[in-house]
Amino acid sequence: MGVRPIWPYLVGFGVLWFLVLMSGVHATIAGVLAALAVPWGQGERHSTLEHLQHAIHPWVMFGIVPLLGFASAGTELRGAVGLIVEPLPLAVMAGPFLGKQIGVFGAIRLADAAGVCCRPEGASWPQIYGASILCGIGFTMSLFIVGLAFPGQPANVDAAKIGILTGSLISALTGWVVLRIASPVPFFDDVEDAKKLFGSKHQH
Repeated sequence: MGVRPIWPYLVGFGVLWFLVLMSGVHATIAGVLAALAVPWGQGERHSTLEHLQHAIHPWVMFGIVPLLGFASAGTELRGAVGLIVEPLPLAVMAGPFLGKQIGVFGAIRLADAAGVCCRPEGASWPQIYGASILCGIGFTMSLFIVGLAFPGQPANVDAAKIGILTGSLISALTGWVVLRIASPVPFFDDVEDAKKLFGSKHQH
């Protein structure tokens, strides 16, 4: 209908979330449906979706997601230092930390070598590697899988949660160090400026 202001969508999203929650369906479905309803407006300089994304990004990344992770973990952190050296937490910790960086970075290298896609201009391989390490940060899906893997085994679930939290922390710190050491890319004040630099090869 051509509605571009954000506030009508926010009001609608609040109503949608409440109705989905009361229906018994997981409320995250409301988030997916809400995101699909925001106008993107291909070709627009600043679409409603981009404006909303940029507005909520700091709150989501530095507030909501960390709080969600710790609230969903629901495990006792006292004694975690001694527990982390046990086989189960070590395996769960190594999965996201080692598996993600090997899988993501390896897939990108293979795709580039095979000519399927090209490394974006202005992004070095150390920077891509650092971003691959950051992929090891994860809470929601990891905790969901742990619950499925150890039904009725609260001790194993708690041990696995410690591994998830530790692996995410190590991935965050290691990725930050790698990206700090790697040559920085220019900071873009405008999405269009970034598209001009990355657009040609990123589209492939």
